[in-house]
Amino acid sequence: MGHDIYFYEAFEEEEQSLRSFLPADINAGFTWKTIQEAGHDAPPAEIISTRTQSIYPPDWASRLRAILSRSTGYDHLLRYRRESGFSGPLAYLPLYCNRAVAEQALMLWLMLLRRMPRQMEQFARFERDGITGGELGGRTLAVYGVGNIGREVAGIGAALGMRVVGVDIVQRHKEVSYVTGEEAAAEADIIVAAMNLTPENSDYFDESFWRRCKKGVIFVNISRGELSPAVVLEKAMEAGIIGGLALDVFNHEKALAARLRGGEKNDDDEVAALMRLKEKDTVIMTPHNAFNTVESVRRKSQQSVEQFLHFRETGRFIWAV
Repeated sequence: MGHDIYFYEAFEEEEQSLRSFLPADINAGFTWKTIQEAGHDAPPAEIISTRTQSIYPPDWASRLRAILSRSTGYDHLLRYRRESGFSGPLAYLPLYCNRAVAEQALMLWLMLLRRMPRQMEQFARFERDGITGGELGGRTLAVYGVGNIGREVAGIGAALGMRVVGVDIVQRHKEVSYVTGEEAAAEADIIVAAMNLTPENSDYFDESFWRRCKKGVIFVNISRGELSPAVVLEKAMEAGIIGGLALDVFNHEKALAARLRGGEKNDDDEVAALMRLKEKDTVIMTPHNAFNTVESVRRKSQQSVEQFLHFRETGRFIWAV
């Protein structure tokens, strides 16, 4: 192993930022590819860092010293520990992108409410028919998962004159009006999924959930794709329950990314549903990019290097799973 640490899934701006914080004596390797795309048979360093699309090989469990995920979620790390028996330290970054992701959610629901995809398409004809949108004031925003990101989403909604309700098993924030998931579904004009993923809440937004909702509700998922299966979302759109859909995360995201980046064909029903949905002008999809601002990338890079250097010195991470 020739590197002190190896960074997978590091896009160009992120690699530049990481390099700016790394000490000169650290030998770090970088690739924009996932582990599976890189085709490495063995770990290139005892400490590796990924985002969320890499598949950790089971036979690396005995050869890795630690894994640092440059993400706020860590369900993929727990899954690897559970399935491979990896016993080394695992780490994540809980604080770097709260505002960035919340602002992306705002952008997405506002674009859907104002029918922005259709507005942009109709500009070529300077046509205004069928693109009358709505305003935020007085509408009900339901935030499912009021953690660091969800709290930011709720605060933005309240500042814009929306009625905001939160759904969470832990009611941490006094400024949030908490209701049950069933109550929020029945009342919401806009739903934002900001929940962490656990084995218990996978497929949370299932067919029974959508049957409780108003017709025409806007749904935004900036959390985890496994919460909202695409096949179910497609059915809810066809039934007129979901009037606008925005996704920055995707169920079976690794398979979707492989299909879109390399044209890899598969028989995955979720990927097929997503490919159909992306053609609709009431759907907006972004490539798991809600975190990606200049400010957030800088914080992520700085905190990643802090995590690595602290572990190198003490054998412990600052933010450990």
